[in-house]
Amino acid sequence: MKKRVLAYLKYIDELLETDNANWDEEIKKHLVQIGFFAHERLVHLIVTVLFALMTMASILYCNYTGSMIALTLTVALLVLLIPYIMHYYLLENSVQKMYVQYDAMMNKTKEAFSTMKE
Repeated sequence: MKKRVLAYLKYIDELLETDNANWDEEIKKHLVQIGFFAHERLVHLIVTVLFALMTMASILYCNYTGSMIALTLTVALLVLLIPYIMHYYLLENSVQKMYVQYDAMMNKTKEAFSTMKE
């Protein structure tokens, strides 16, 4: 997913540097991609929050019992939680950047329309 998000962001950035694009079609495609990535972001938010809750519960259980199994579970959850947070961070920032790209695409559409009127 990381490669796909970064490749798509790069594609749109390169497209925004040109002036010879069909902006109406590109905006439609971009909105679809924003929808896909926003859905992915929501799913990863839910998973990350659940992992964080399970980690907190295992920390509390480990403190209460002092069990080695509970400690092992806590460490395993912490090890998994960190990549989940990093991936969610990537998705969140990428979707926010896509909103900025969308605004830039809309500005390109307005520029193209204003040059056609002149």
